[in-house]
Amino acid sequence: MRSQSELVPLGPDSLTWKYFGGWRGMLFGPWAGSMQNMHPGLGAAVEEHSQFFDERWERLYRSLYPIYGVVFDGPRAPETAAQVRGYHDTIKGIDKKGRRYHALDPDTFYWAHATFFYSLVVSIEWFDGPLSLADKHRLFDEHVQWYRLYGVSMRPVPESWEDFLAYWDRMCREVLEDNKATRDVLDLSHLDRPPFLRWVPASVWTVLRPPMTRGFLWLTIGLYDPPVRALLGYTFSEREERLHRAIGRSIGLGEKLIPRRYRYHPRARAGWDRASGRIPADAPVVHTPDRNLPPAHLLDSPMHYTGAHENVSGGTR
Repeated sequence: MRSQSELVPLGPDSLTWKYFGGWRGMLFGPWAGSMQNMHPGLGAAVEEHSQFFDERWERLYRSLYPIYGVVFDGPRAPETAAQVRGYHDTIKGIDKKGRRYHALDPDTFYWAHATFFYSLVVSIEWFDGPLSLADKHRLFDEHVQWYRLYGVSMRPVPESWEDFLAYWDRMCREVLEDNKATRDVLDLSHLDRPPFLRWVPASVWTVLRPPMTRGFLWLTIGLYDPPVRALLGYTFSEREERLHRAIGRSIGLGEKLIPRRYRYHPRARAGWDRASGRIPADAPVVHTPDRNLPPAHLLDSPMHYTGAHENVSGGTR
């Protein structure tokens, strides 16, 4: 394992900084969550240890802060990565098929990272159009640099972009499973109003939710690789493929109407602000608002990021 002084965080000259950390990535939430949970070890961990589905929006919104921090926290990124790794220390057990799992098992931990990386590639092409092969190689190399910050085994990490594609295909065809944790992610039938729509009356949301959640599920199905669609029992016609691509491109074009700085999540935006001199280089990192914190009885759990309430060692208050 490298020492903290040898770990090199990504910076504003990277393609990852340019494309990662945007609000548009929220549209990939069900895809990323379901792809992660289809891994047997990760799915078991979520089913047996997570309370994600009891506080869906809060968990998603607060989790983005440390996830983005590993990319955008500059010299403090290795510390953020160590904290993220620490949230997984106690997540282990035996699944319903008698298989042992641990969230820090190298193959399991890397799969979660691989979904973040591949969702970045897929999202760029969905929103902005094709990436050059050179840019895909560059993003791959950056994802390795990013992953190294966690200080975990590099054994599962493919050697190249081409090797990664073979790894991804093998995972989709031979390793991923249709399980409860995956179906729970895709079941949006009880989804509460997102924070930015809390002004919508609950009675109105009850009417709006079914078509909105069906649309989200359809978008998610369109993002899956064909073997994953088959695994989950979905189909997608050529006409749907064309419509799906057109919607993604339209969203990407529409995003350009928003000032660039405000396309980014607050943790990512703060990284850009420090890099540009808009705020001091040693300005504190941005943490999640208290409204996104776990329930009071879980604030001391080592599995949960609790923002500014954490101490420097990564523990909770």
